[in-house]
Amino acid sequence: MTSRKSVRLSVLAGAIALTVPLVASAQIKVGVTLSSTGPAASLGIPERNTVSLLPTEIAGQKIEYIVLDDGTDMTTAVKNMRKLVADDKVDVVIGSTVSPASIAMTDVAGETKTPMISVAASAKIVEPVEGGRVWAFKTPQNDALMASALADAMAKQDVKTLGFIGFADAYGEGWLEQMTKAAEAKGIKIVDVERYARNDTSVTGQVLKLIAAKPDGILVAASGTPTALPQRELKSRGYKGIMYQTHGAANNDVLRVCGKDCEGMILPAGPLLVADQLPDSNPVKKSALEYKAKYEAKYGDGTINTFGGHLWDAGLLISQAIPEALKTGAKPGTVEFRQALRDAIEKVKDLPASQGVFNMSPTDHAGFDKRARVIVKVVDGKWKYQPDL
Repeated sequence: MTSRKSVRLSVLAGAIALTVPLVASAQIKVGVTLSSTGPAASLGIPERNTVSLLPTEIAGQKIEYIVLDDGTDMTTAVKNMRKLVADDKVDVVIGSTVSPASIAMTDVAGETKTPMISVAASAKIVEPVEGGRVWAFKTPQNDALMASALADAMAKQDVKTLGFIGFADAYGEGWLEQMTKAAEAKGIKIVDVERYARNDTSVTGQVLKLIAAKPDGILVAASGTPTALPQRELKSRGYKGIMYQTHGAANNDVLRVCGKDCEGMILPAGPLLVADQLPDSNPVKKSALEYKAKYEAKYGDGTINTFGGHLWDAGLLISQAIPEALKTGAKPGTVEFRQALRDAIEKVKDLPASQGVFNMSPTDHAGFDKRARVIVKVVDGKWKYQPDL
């Protein structure tokens, strides 16, 4: 990796500035739109931080990263992508942080024939691979992959009934759909479903309904620090069942906000979250620890974050695809090069990343299998790998 001096990061007015020097002339441009502010800032900030760790030269080509803040707003994310493509002439876009914004961005990807790699979780970003989604990829694990891991854990813990409270948006609805299927396959009945908005400050009504249903366990399907709201309310109301979260809660900021109320909660996560606890035989451990070492060397011990890992993995996909795209003879800055990049990303095979091993295909633009998930539990305020769940 070359010096930080060869990176230029452009930021929209009002966005959080990144103090990285400019490059005279970049030959390949990577646009990035992230939720560095707003309800998903606890996800977007480590993603933004990770941009400065990405390579600034690949296959002899200088790489320029242009970073914008969408404020966790779908409309702004779409505007950012249009600006990056039309004004900055980027070859590929990374983003956005949240599922609703990323889903909206796929229309722009298809319209402008620009490959995008989302760092949001919903499978609807890439499934089915048709229309604008032909140009869309993503690095977080699909909901179905994580939901099946949770259902397995629930069955082992003898959970027969489940309550559900999730975001009233694409993330929550995607999880409800997949968790319903996974739970039914294990003979688990969902007895109550509640929803809340990312910026809500109270979920008392929803929590009272959940407790009245008396489920053995409750799943909170949300992401970032807003996951703590129903978790804390359920604990304060005396709920004694098992608390589950999605991989959207795999964030140290969640532990900070939630405090003792997070103790004992169980969730599926990418291997990065507990990389140092994994056996050496795990195929993801080496690549996960590489990212962890680089991030913490710059931002401090204990600062590693799985959401930053999703952006790191997007960088790995681009690094793998660029040499292949260049072999076609297409020139950066052209629609032919964007097409070649898209095709190269779709052909990535056996690529170890921080969260799993990528095997993309024309019908799978997420590319992860069961190696991309582990079950973790909060024990004494820390993430603990649970190999037996």
